[in-house]
Amino acid sequence: MGIGFSQLITGVQFPPISEVKRWVAERPDHGLELIDLCQAVPDYAPSSGLTDHLAGILHDPLMSKYSPDEGLPEVREALCGYYGRKYGAALSPNNLCLTIGASQAFWLAIVTLCQAGDEVVLQAPCYFDHPMALDMLGIRKVYAPFVEANGGLPCPETIERLISDKTKAILLVSPSNPTGAITPPDVIGKLLKVARRHNVALILDETYNEFIPGGSRPHDLFRKSDWGEHFVHIASFGKTYALTGYRAGLLAASEQFIHHALKAQDTMAVCQPRITQHAVKYGVEYLDGWVADNREMMARRHDLFRSEFMKPGNRFVLSASGAFFAWVRHPFIGSSGRQAAKKLVDRAGIICLPGEVFGPGLEGYLRLAFGNIREEAIPEAVRRFREMEI
Repeated sequence: MGIGFSQLITGVQFPPISEVKRWVAERPDHGLELIDLCQAVPDYAPSSGLTDHLAGILHDPLMSKYSPDEGLPEVREALCGYYGRKYGAALSPNNLCLTIGASQAFWLAIVTLCQAGDEVVLQAPCYFDHPMALDMLGIRKVYAPFVEANGGLPCPETIERLISDKTKAILLVSPSNPTGAITPPDVIGKLLKVARRHNVALILDETYNEFIPGGSRPHDLFRKSDWGEHFVHIASFGKTYALTGYRAGLLAASEQFIHHALKAQDTMAVCQPRITQHAVKYGVEYLDGWVADNREMMARRHDLFRSEFMKPGNRFVLSASGAFFAWVRHPFIGSSGRQAAKKLVDRAGIICLPGEVFGPGLEGYLRLAFGNIREEAIPEAVRRFREMEI
């Protein structure tokens, strides 16, 4: 008899993107070139200025050394300048901890706030890594339902009704992964008021904050003098600067919160790699224009896809979209999202994710991501959806 495994982890779904890539490896060879609408990874390279900068410092012996757990002071200072421009925030470097991607920032936030048996309210559909992590930690998930009629935007009143004496946090991703929906600043403000009334945290994952059309301010929470009492912010610069492999995340919270989170940081990762920190510092200091250009490109991809997809005669229904994503209702009655996504791989050469990996009761949906599809390929992708045999 072999070793046993934690029942908490054996009950967790396998990583969905890895599952879909297995389907790709097994698909029939019918000659159709694959169209990747699966993983939200920018298909463009990092700025040449950034990579040249990193090449120039790579031989510095310090690049191979640990940094402070929370990150280099000069990098966190530069990030305070970025947050001042982006959010009108007056942050201290002590409000920031640099992490191994947004996923590790989420783990830091959750283990700092919660213990087994606590509850977190999530807006469905939700980014699949979040419920996976909560399940591993024995934290109960409470889902606010997806309402197709309002494009999947959260309803503060609905979320408030789900809060119990075991609730420790409200968790929201905006722009949403998987729907692309961008929660308006006034709704985010109302959610913070809900969190205050019940003395819980509002955890806001803003991985795609630089892909809001026009570069508008996502919210005003950082401008409140007491923001850190109930607000925890998660960010990723991997998508912003096309550095996903560098794992460039960030946790922003009160100084007291960061103090306790660093206990977990030291046992999980010690620190974000120095080379990643220098990449982020260069990005926030020099690449605002480069980011804006890519934001506009992604908006064009989204707008073109949406306009093509919504022309009459398409049996797939666009339920919500924005930023990097589209959330689509598939026409395969009685089929799960996995079955529908597998049919698209096998018959149409399209890779996407099934809806049920983003929350219960979502088998009728699929997630499409625009990071890997160029504008010139979008009409062909939509044609394959339209011509799919049902």
